[in-house]
Amino acid sequence: MLPAIRYSTKAHRCVRWRAVQTEHVCPQLYTALHRRTCSSVAPRITTHYSIHPRDKDSRWEGVEMERFADEADVVIVGGGPAGLSAAIRLKQLALEQEKELRVCLVEKASQIGAHTLSGACLEPSALTELFPDWKERGAPLHTEVTEDIFSILTEKHRIPVPMLPGLPMRNHGNYIVRMGNLVRWLGEQAEELGVEIYPGYAASEVLFHEDGSVKGIATNDVGIAKDGSPKDVFERGMELHAKVTIFGEGCHGHLAKQLYQKFNLRENCEPQTYAIGLKEVWMIDEKKWRPGRVEHSVGWPLNRQTYGGSFLYHLNEGEPLVALGFVIGLDYSNPYLSPFREFQRWKHHPFVAPTLEGGHRIAYGARALNEGGYQSIPKLTFPGGLLIGCSPGFMNVPKIKGTHTAMKSGMLAADAIFPKVTAQDLDSETAGLHVPEYSDMLKSSSIWKELHAVRNIRPSFHNYFGLYGGMVYTGLFYWILRGKEPWTLKHCGLDAHQLKPAKECTPIDYPKPDGKISFDLLSSVALSGTNHEGDQPAHLTLRDDSVPVNRNLAVFDGPEQRFCPAGVYEYVPLDTGDGMRLQINAQNCVHCKTCDIKDPSQNINWVVPEGGGGPAYNGM
Repeated sequence: MLPAIRYSTKAHRCVRWRAVQTEHVCPQLYTALHRRTCSSVAPRITTHYSIHPRDKDSRWEGVEMERFADEADVVIVGGGPAGLSAAIRLKQLALEQEKELRVCLVEKASQIGAHTLSGACLEPSALTELFPDWKERGAPLHTEVTEDIFSILTEKHRIPVPMLPGLPMRNHGNYIVRMGNLVRWLGEQAEELGVEIYPGYAASEVLFHEDGSVKGIATNDVGIAKDGSPKDVFERGMELHAKVTIFGEGCHGHLAKQLYQKFNLRENCEPQTYAIGLKEVWMIDEKKWRPGRVEHSVGWPLNRQTYGGSFLYHLNEGEPLVALGFVIGLDYSNPYLSPFREFQRWKHHPFVAPTLEGGHRIAYGARALNEGGYQSIPKLTFPGGLLIGCSPGFMNVPKIKGTHTAMKSGMLAADAIFPKVTAQDLDSETAGLHVPEYSDMLKSSSIWKELHAVRNIRPSFHNYFGLYGGMVYTGLFYWILRGKEPWTLKHCGLDAHQLKPAKECTPIDYPKPDGKISFDLLSSVALSGTNHEGDQPAHLTLRDDSVPVNRNLAVFDGPEQRFCPAGVYEYVPLDTGDGMRLQINAQNCVHCKTCDIKDPSQNINWVVPEGGGGPAYNGM
């Protein structure tokens, strides 16, 4: 093992260098107009080395490509609830059994919690198991749910739905939280236990032993110009090797995608399905503030065939804050649908708007979430590593909750890993340890039982009656039978394959934002604090630069310019005036991964940008 001091010196030097790159830089929101005034020649869209290898690029000849390497017992990718819970549990076990264990965690955000976004109404079971004394420790759970409201919305009216005991949406005993604050607190607890946490380091590559087992990860290189050439400040990423590597990247992690293919992990499960969740935080008139109130709705502005709904939570943190958002299943079929504009339209409903009138918006963000549930869980272990949290997808869709299951999966992974990585005479068939016990433990846990019980609720919405048929199914087979029906419904396949050609669909006429309750896209992205180093290759890569115009625009009228919640994709005229081209405003990206999921041509591949880039959420 390399001396820890060498690793620390390198790490701190890189962190300081990155801080110089981002200090005092305002979020860069790019538009097609700005770019056209800066350039009269349409550049090649994709310049990233994952598409254009550097060993074939003469500009990289003679550049030093050796990487610094270090070793740990366990390396964890991702500083969300799952990754931090795994790290904490590992160090708790080491402390209890008085054993040395080095646990390193890398996180692409500049700070722990800065990329975390969730509703969030937290079921505290896993947190209580991890820290029975979480209240005494000062965990930021300040708002216990006191009131549950569920509605079906029509364009002008609200139909109340009683929240009967046993229904998945009932929130008795749960807490409304700002998830970024909770994740930051978990990071503090992990560091106190001795976990080495490295924010601002994006894991860009999975490393393998000669026998094919996972060896660890490499962080991404920095100092690459937008055209793909090395800058004078180019610096190679670092390698972190481990006996076991835990992948907890969150929904649709880009390393997990590689692992699915490498180890054929989705051979015996259905394709994952997803939704996009958009969220805002508002400061409202104190007279309208109802701390502890939880409101959910389905129906308008979506039609019955489009899965989705809203939330509005009243926080109790000393100020009249509400968190509100809209979730839309990415299996929708109309390419003219804009999730962002549906969200803005929903806020004008007569049941919603009065809460917001007189208030002001202070934060915005978006992220994708897993909706495949039980049917879409892949194989979770492979030689040298395993998957936890929202990366494989343990969200309980009808509850709209996945934090407690993500945390529990991380804790189970730690329980399975610890005996193996600390064994003195373990005989392993591969260089990277295989821990199949994790899968067995998970299938015997509350996670499996919970997801199995609700497995048919989400796919039950795929019927002629859509939303209403799904609600009837939920009432009959979940509320009465608790998911014990002897069949398992299937999803409809990849979300990317659900879009219909534009000629078969009706364009949607969205109202203009009023600037008081509804807003435009770029002013919204500005509230996310999103920033990337501008002079780097776009991390939204295209496998084929010709596909967007020749297929996506020609057949689907360019849906990426509508499903992206951050204005990353625009179709703009060529300078010659005889056609269109795709403009990628990568600086705007909030790392939601929706483009990678919903692109009908599956031509977009999201990879990590330089570490520290992306949104800077403050308690989202």
